[in-house]
Amino acid sequence: MDAAQLAQVESLCETLYTGASSTSEDGKPITRADAQARLLSLQSSADYIPQCQYILDHSNSQYARLVASNSLTELITIHWNNFTVPQRIDIRNYVLGYLASQGPSLQDFVTVSLIKLVCRITKLGWFDDPAHRDLADDVTKFLQATVDHCILGLKILNQLVDELNIPTSGRTLTQHRKTSVSFRDVCLFKVLQLGLTTLKQLQTRAISANPTQESILGEQSLSLVVRCLNFDFIGTNPDESTEDVGTIQAPTSWRTVLQDPATTELLFDFYAKTDPPRSSKAMEAVILLSSIRRSLFPTDKDRAAFLGRLISGIRELLSNQTGLQHQDNYHQFCRLLGRLKANYQLSELVKAEGYLDWLDLAASFTVQSIRNWQYSTNSIHYLLALWGRLVAAVPYVRPETGARGHVQQLEKQVLLVVETYIESMLGSVETVLRSDGALDDPLLDEGSLKEQLDRLPVICRFQYAPIANILIQKFDPLLNTYRELMSHLGNNATDSAPQDVQNQVAIVEGQLTWLTYMVGTIVGGHSWSAAHMGDGEETIDASLSRRTLQLAQGIDYRLTSSNGAGRADPQLECAMLYYFQNFRRVYMFMWDQVSGSSSGTLGGSVVGMMAAKLDSAPSTKQKVYQRMFEHLGMGDHTAVANLIVTKMGNNLKYWPDENDIIGKTLELLHDMAGGYSSSKLLLTLETVRFLAMHHTEDHFPFLSVLANARHRTTFHATLTRLLLSPAGEDKLGVTFEQFLEPIVNTMKQLESLSASDLRSENCRRPLVGVFRDLRGITASLHNRRTYGLLFDILHPSHLSLLTKVAEVWHDQPEVIISLLRFLHEFCHNKANRVNFDQSSPNGILLFRATSDVITAYGRRVLATPAPSSTGMDIYKVRYKGMALALNVMNSALSGNYVCFGVFQLYNDPALDNALDVTLQMALSVPLDDIVAYPKLSKAFYGFVENLFRSHKRTVMGLETSVFMQLMTAVHEGLQSSDATLSSLCANTIDHLATFYFSENGKDKPEVHNFNKHLSSQPNLFSGLTQTLFNLLLFGPPQNHWAVMRPMLSLMLASESSFSSYKDHLLSSQTPENQAKLNEALNNLLADVNRSLDSANRDRFTQKLTAFRVTARSFLTL
Repeated sequence: MDAAQLAQVESLCETLYTGASSTSEDGKPITRADAQARLLSLQSSADYIPQCQYILDHSNSQYARLVASNSLTELITIHWNNFTVPQRIDIRNYVLGYLASQGPSLQDFVTVSLIKLVCRITKLGWFDDPAHRDLADDVTKFLQATVDHCILGLKILNQLVDELNIPTSGRTLTQHRKTSVSFRDVCLFKVLQLGLTTLKQLQTRAISANPTQESILGEQSLSLVVRCLNFDFIGTNPDESTEDVGTIQAPTSWRTVLQDPATTELLFDFYAKTDPPRSSKAMEAVILLSSIRRSLFPTDKDRAAFLGRLISGIRELLSNQTGLQHQDNYHQFCRLLGRLKANYQLSELVKAEGYLDWLDLAASFTVQSIRNWQYSTNSIHYLLALWGRLVAAVPYVRPETGARGHVQQLEKQVLLVVETYIESMLGSVETVLRSDGALDDPLLDEGSLKEQLDRLPVICRFQYAPIANILIQKFDPLLNTYRELMSHLGNNATDSAPQDVQNQVAIVEGQLTWLTYMVGTIVGGHSWSAAHMGDGEETIDASLSRRTLQLAQGIDYRLTSSNGAGRADPQLECAMLYYFQNFRRVYMFMWDQVSGSSSGTLGGSVVGMMAAKLDSAPSTKQKVYQRMFEHLGMGDHTAVANLIVTKMGNNLKYWPDENDIIGKTLELLHDMAGGYSSSKLLLTLETVRFLAMHHTEDHFPFLSVLANARHRTTFHATLTRLLLSPAGEDKLGVTFEQFLEPIVNTMKQLESLSASDLRSENCRRPLVGVFRDLRGITASLHNRRTYGLLFDILHPSHLSLLTKVAEVWHDQPEVIISLLRFLHEFCHNKANRVNFDQSSPNGILLFRATSDVITAYGRRVLATPAPSSTGMDIYKVRYKGMALALNVMNSALSGNYVCFGVFQLYNDPALDNALDVTLQMALSVPLDDIVAYPKLSKAFYGFVENLFRSHKRTVMGLETSVFMQLMTAVHEGLQSSDATLSSLCANTIDHLATFYFSENGKDKPEVHNFNKHLSSQPNLFSGLTQTLFNLLLFGPPQNHWAVMRPMLSLMLASESSFSSYKDHLLSSQTPENQAKLNEALNNLLADVNRSLDSANRDRFTQKLTAFRVTARSFLTL
């Protein structure tokens, strides 16, 4: 590279990063995309490494340096085996020297890139030479030089820990863990000590730096300590996206530092004397320190002393409120409190000095945090987790252990915390309302609300009676006030009242929403295990549930009597559904046992006698269950279930436009229908009978809202599940045919219309509705009998409507998507349900109907020009329908209910038409678009795999250009990072190669056609062989199993292709590597037979795995 070329690179970098205009040699302007493409060429070959070094040495452009550094990192990662050990060390030393001389003057983004390069070389070459393992010692020279160099050194160490802790793409997990473990044993402790030493020097002012430098040094040192403690010591770290810290498995050799009081003191001191982000990092380090494994401490006394120091430090911070005014500090401190009990048993905490003071201070802090909920919404659940863990451990600690009266003190503080929580959340309603939109409503923050509600049951059940009394004292006056307000409003809508009344109703409904959520989660926390079934807890559940159910009755009465005008707040309705969901889970699973229904149906059988015995001597669970409903005072379980289901039915009737309420109501109904006992209970209820008999838009307006189209599917799936359950038709008083009558009648009306009338806008909603309903019904058919019922109703009279609709509505995604989704479900042979009698033609008729629909839709779509990708969402308008059509064909072709040879035998064009149109549709989509849309690509490659597996006559009969278009797509898909796609493509290649190996030389039309394709494209097999072996040797690990599948069949089908690839690979290696590679290939081919039986395939796959591991250790690209 010379000065002119350097200037050109700098100009391209300016264009890429700043948008500055530049021109090419022929005077044309260069766009950002052009600049990026040209600069990426620096990463294409290891030959560009000297050019990258030249740019670093001679360029003054920071962007050019960044490009050079990034290119070096990429080149060294990809072409690692191309370098000798001395070359790798030379590059590493060059970059370290460059950082030492130029580092302080470089921009941060360049420094970060160069540091990443050094650390990547260190990681990849860790076992090559001791020099790589001495990086921490080399960096010490940085720490001992100027302050700017010290900052650089800390940045290098931070990146080094990250690099060795996080797996690199392209390396196996085994290689990563081997390097990571060695780094942990050789280097990591030294790095931690360097971080702590720098912190001590900052604390004692041993480093003379200006305030900005001090701040950066502190932040980098603390980040280093946090990274070292957070290291994946034994390869078990949980998902990085979670904030919760597991146990820190620090090595025993770290004991002296971690156990040293000076370490804890240093971190607490740094927290107290600095501001975020340093203080919050210091607190994060304390959290990690508090999570160290208990076996690190030699004795319980040492562990107790360590815990004592932690509690003492926390007490001091709580007493002085040190740094807690900062949001970051506050959040980390809440995490620390939550973490403390997770790592230490209560029996250890109560023995710690000052435990009771700590408990009082923690309670005060929690109370203060909850009262200031508007500043701490995301942190409250950590504090609730602390109290939940404390109370959950009380049964396992003897009262005389540790501080005197600790259980009573905990009871007192828990009561205070819960009472504050209840009062603050109820008070938040008015505060939010008065803020006029300035404050976020905590009820609308679903994530945070769920976290808090999940923590409440354990805490509240610790002092259940007094806490329930608090809730009741809040609930009763609010319920009375609400009733008064509702009687005042009458049948009028709330928003028709004066503003002050509206505000009053909003506050009362908001507070009742909170109480309903709280009661729901507490009742849902009832445990049926013998150890946790507290005496009398079911009666408290009943007291709380009575009030909630009375509220539900009141809301429902107003809703029905006003014919939907007098609605409650949607949030209150959602809270009620949450309560019902919890109540269902805990108190609706024993209906059949308690009601004695089983003995009536089972007659004199052994099981019936056992059931009768069960009824005569109720178990403890049954007694608790019955006692709960007696105390509830609202009738037996059937009456309560009827109340709940009636409320759900009215939700469906009167909330048609509220998507959230409809969705949650149907989810609850679906869950109830899915339970063994609760589904039996539903069949006895009048409301469910009404639902089954009147599942139409006239009775349930939500079905007429297009936005609820997907809810129609859920609604009908649930009703069908109930109807087809044992004795479902008898108990609901409706047969499957009667249930389908409204849908069939709609279909008859639509069938009677001409094509032009069918296309009218008035038909859109009925069509979408019919197909959505049918899809839900079909989804609940799980066996041959029930599927046969639907098939007999739809065929032959009504399936013709599908073809008609596909022709006239092909360009309207809403209609055609609902049609194709139903058809996909109808063709899907799940649980072998599409299984007709041996003499039945129904399988063939089903495929013929499917073929008609797909052919009609496909021809219309192909005749319509594709919309411009810029004008509209081409996926929604065109590709989504195509993907579903391909999925329909995939289900039909692989359903195993059609003998496809029949179509050719009787000259029936249904199969050929369907395959032809589907193939044209598939090939009309540009390959780039197929790859860009995951659902489309899975449908496309699934269809191609089906073709090559079962319809080789059709595939081989294609024109060579079309056949090669398919093979190009397969070749592309094989290299996809999506394992599903690469597996489908590998299977396709396997089908092709197996066919050629087993059929070649036979006088068959398919063989002749394939030979014709091969003669025009002789490199087909060699190209596939090369790609497969390259993926195996150099590709990402997730594709290996898929890639191995077709290798044996491909090698047997075209031995010359394998030989030429073998020669090519050998020629690209050094003489030393050639000998190793020859030996590895000989081992691969030993004991492999010329057959494709499963035993030979398995043996070859095992050998391929061994070959890959061996070859990757020395191969160069």
